[in-house]
Amino acid sequence: MNEKIFEILEYQKILEMLEKHATSQPGMALCRSLMPETDIEKIQNMQHETSAARERIRHNHEITFSKVTDLSRVFEKLENGSSLTPAELLRICNLLDSVSSAKSYGCREVSEEKRDLLDSRFNQLSPLTKINQEIRRCVRSDTELFDTASTGLEKARRKIRAAEEKIQNQLRAFISGKYRNYLSETFISQRDGAYCLAVKYGCRNKVSGTVHGQSGSGGTVFIEPKSVAAASSELQDHKYQEQIEIAIVLGDLSDMVKAQLKYVKKDYTILTQLDFIFAKAYLSEYYNGTAPILNKKKIISIKEGRHPLLDPEKVVPTTMELGRDYDLLVITGPNTGGKTLTMKTIGIMTLMGQAGLHIPAAAGSELSVFKEVFADIGDEQSIAQSLSTFSAHMTNIIKILGAADQDSLILIDELGSGTDPAEGAALAVAILSKLHNKQIRTLATTHYVQIKNYALTTERVQNACCEFDVETLSPTYRLMIGAVGESNAFAISKRLGLEDDIIADAKEYLQKEQA
Repeated sequence: MNEKIFEILEYQKILEMLEKHATSQPGMALCRSLMPETDIEKIQNMQHETSAARERIRHNHEITFSKVTDLSRVFEKLENGSSLTPAELLRICNLLDSVSSAKSYGCREVSEEKRDLLDSRFNQLSPLTKINQEIRRCVRSDTELFDTASTGLEKARRKIRAAEEKIQNQLRAFISGKYRNYLSETFISQRDGAYCLAVKYGCRNKVSGTVHGQSGSGGTVFIEPKSVAAASSELQDHKYQEQIEIAIVLGDLSDMVKAQLKYVKKDYTILTQLDFIFAKAYLSEYYNGTAPILNKKKIISIKEGRHPLLDPEKVVPTTMELGRDYDLLVITGPNTGGKTLTMKTIGIMTLMGQAGLHIPAAAGSELSVFKEVFADIGDEQSIAQSLSTFSAHMTNIIKILGAADQDSLILIDELGSGTDPAEGAALAVAILSKLHNKQIRTLATTHYVQIKNYALTTERVQNACCEFDVETLSPTYRLMIGAVGESNAFAISKRLGLEDDIIADAKEYLQKEQA
């Protein structure tokens, strides 16, 4: 579909609402990329998935995929033969934990006729319990392995502890013995990985060893005694061996995951899709949506439809049809009366339905599948291009006329406005007639009497109006199919206190103009 329609109908805001209901990083990314489809079978499958997820939400507790993170880089490392870090291995565990939870949530014993489109997804999940348990046995945290991860690692760390104890015993002996009077502090310090004594600057030549630094005041020098250096070298050898053993463990664990990478990636894909599907279901719950009945006959039938971006407690539902008894609907009525909102509601529901989202409307609502949705709504004036409002709108209309066909839905707001009323009305009727003759489903709003008359006298063209309460001087936002809207200027003026004789003169003048 053309990119402009998504901007005009604020489709991105729908995706932002959807994303808030996803719980995983890859699921959110899938929500952000959702676009309408044009294959009716694919759309029906997407709708069935949304309905199946919503049904499960109603009967089960909530499901979350929050432990699933973006693993694309992890998979790339494994495929390149690199070992994973402890943090990356734990992310694999988190994925497998989510697999176990999802499988427990979704797998069920039901007859074939009661199975839904989600059953196969849940059943294909592989928890890979042995891999998960082995990683959990070996990995303590994002940065550390357990000593018991391997015999070699346990042995290396035991030697490290013994060497550190030996060094500290020697240093404690120095602190309480022959170097006691040379020290500024009686604690053991570490500098550059070396165990040092805090020696008074004036006594630095009394302690044989390697200087590893000085205090900020300069009064203390940190020296590693010569007799400790050999034990320190031995300690470094053990630490080097520890790193070798860690690398072996990480390599073995990574190889275990790589051996089952096909199933790990499949789990990742399925959980991402499930998070996306359940996000659609939770969004449907939020605005009390329903699955539209889809058709290829270019019939739209919305029952009690509500615009999804408006407060569901305040928005007035709209009921309308297009394509069954008439192909072109002309909506009239006062400004701010709901004409444009009605058009946008139909447009955004069409996009949502074709994206597999439930629509905020009563059950039994129908949508047709369109390859394109075109709209000319709002102020298209372009100062940079020196185009008037009329010229900008007409430029857009010309583009629509050149691209639209019977697989298109067209929404046009205030067609022919912004120029001489007589010429604008004539152009509007001619444009609508062109679209109507091509059997293109069209919704148009207008104030022009000529267009209302065209609708009254043309087969498969229908008038509708947005109701206006003259008593309260406010719109009710209810769409009335078959009714011709009035500007209500005379009634409003009378309610506001304009003198009766002026109103009478105005009516007389109007009658002469229309005669």
